[in-house]
Amino acid sequence: MVRTSEAQVWAREKGLDLILISPNATPPVARLADYGKFKYEIIKHEKEAKKSQKASVLKEVKLTPKIGEHDLLVRIGKAKEILEKKGKVKISVFFRGREMTHREFGERVLYRLVEAVAELGKPEAPPKIEGRNMVLLIVPK
Repeated sequence: MVRTSEAQVWAREKGLDLILISPNATPPVARLADYGKFKYEIIKHEKEAKKSQKASVLKEVKLTPKIGEHDLLVRIGKAKEILEKKGKVKISVFFRGREMTHREFGERVLYRLVEAVAELGKPEAPPKIEGRNMVLLIVPK
């Protein structure tokens, strides 16, 4: 354990800075180093930590209650592709005009897609109605 004044003298002699590392420790921890180099190392370490993080991807697949068979198969393929890459899929069923009175048609289409991708992902929550849309989020297993 060295006094602060002695550490400052050592730092001046060696042409370095006295950097306070852990001020809340008992006794406080400091080190002799070049401050510019020290900041560079911290920034470099933070960038490395960001690289290793995996940001989850959210992609949307849009449907209508009267979607054709082939169109639905294409949307199922897209949803599977996204889930294989460990991304989340937001399924939106858009209701136009009087389609809002028959939401069960939209639910059927929605659940058909959910069943088709069941081996890759599962719904996060039950479908929600947001305005004229029915929305469901599927997360990878």
